[in-house]
Amino acid sequence: MPLAAHKVKDLPKALSLKKLIGPSFIILGLGLGSGEVVLWPYLTSKFGMGIIWGAILGLTFQFFMNMEIERYALVRGESVFVGFARKVGWLPLWFLFSTFLPWIWPGIAAASAKLIGSLFGIQETQYLAIGMLILMGAILSLGPVLYKTVERFQKLLIGVGVPSVFLLTIFLARQHHWVDLANGLMGKGPDYWLLPAGIPIASFLAALAYAGAGGNLNLAQSFYVKAKGYGMGKYAGRITSLLTGKKEEVSLTGAKFECTEENVKTFKEWWKNINIEHFLVFWVTGSVTILLLALLSYVTTYGTGQDIPGINFVLLEAAEIGKQLFPFAGTFFLIVAGLTLFGTQLTVFDATSRILSENVILASKDKISSKKLPKIYYGVLWLQIFAGITIFLTGFTEPLQLLILAAVLNAFAMFVHVGLTLWLNKTSLEDELKPKLLRTTAMVLAFLFYGGFSIYTILDRFFL
Repeated sequence: MPLAAHKVKDLPKALSLKKLIGPSFIILGLGLGSGEVVLWPYLTSKFGMGIIWGAILGLTFQFFMNMEIERYALVRGESVFVGFARKVGWLPLWFLFSTFLPWIWPGIAAASAKLIGSLFGIQETQYLAIGMLILMGAILSLGPVLYKTVERFQKLLIGVGVPSVFLLTIFLARQHHWVDLANGLMGKGPDYWLLPAGIPIASFLAALAYAGAGGNLNLAQSFYVKAKGYGMGKYAGRITSLLTGKKEEVSLTGAKFECTEENVKTFKEWWKNINIEHFLVFWVTGSVTILLLALLSYVTTYGTGQDIPGINFVLLEAAEIGKQLFPFAGTFFLIVAGLTLFGTQLTVFDATSRILSENVILASKDKISSKKLPKIYYGVLWLQIFAGITIFLTGFTEPLQLLILAAVLNAFAMFVHVGLTLWLNKTSLEDELKPKLLRTTAMVLAFLFYGGFSIYTILDRFFL
């Protein structure tokens, strides 16, 4: 059965910038635990600051990607997944596969448990990780309005974490370190330009994909701007707790507005304000965070001759911070990093549960009512948590090879959804609302970039 046609409703008046702030904190929080805390700091500790241009490029691509995702939700009041399903009926199956497979492994929670456990001398941290998963499920299940719970949580973590990293970096970095950072933004490393010899392309692709949210998680932005009440999202309703929330009517299908002169003017006000919100919170705050964390790693660990990959590298970094400043500084860094990873895994659970639950309904071809969305969401959430617990209990606490494969799949998923989002906005929206030349060019470049790197990496790992 085809999805219901869009009803015609009034476009609400544009909200002030202050009232719009929120969704970008969530999408930023999705990236902090993967690219910002682990991948880019590890790469700069090993290869120097000459590769940091890639982080800013990845973040810039994701800014334009996220804004096109927001554009559709703003003017149609439904997620991009509904828009995709209107175009191609089997696409929900692709999104179920390409979301579940990369994100079923709770590696971020394992990393958080390892950092927090190290503070208390705990060697076997799988049970601590299991406790964290249950706590995440409780937080998401008991908050009356799901969106507000996640937004407040990420605002708190980012509000504490970013200033803390800033202060640590200011205390430790010297003038020549800042010069190296400036050179790195232009692609100039110690003895190379852009990419050093020997850098694993898969690791660089993973870091590029995770300079921001990564994979299909970017598409969850359409849920968050709807829940915040952007544009036509005001009519959509929000997921509320089955235990503590006041029930709201949730509609999968949205509405459109007539492109009158007044409505187009209102749309432009919305578009200007949400661009400012996303630029300041996602791009500026994200850039500062990723640059400072990479610089902090470079200052403390580059050239030491120690090459410890993965989350153990963060432990090494904390030890070096403690040596160069005072012991508690290293401990404080571990606390901030551990809590940031906890917040990232919690937000990943929220984003993937939203994506999976909506696509389950879309894939059912109207056999499952959209009124059951909250129940499906919490069912999928706890299914993922129990799957994570099972993975930990069977001993897979650090499935490194699987995580690398997941990162490659996430980059490929981005290649797919960038093309689909541009196609959706170009073919489904009225001329006055479509992306113009600058946005189209940025999306095409992102599509080619992620596609080229993904294909090269897959060929390199499996066929060459």
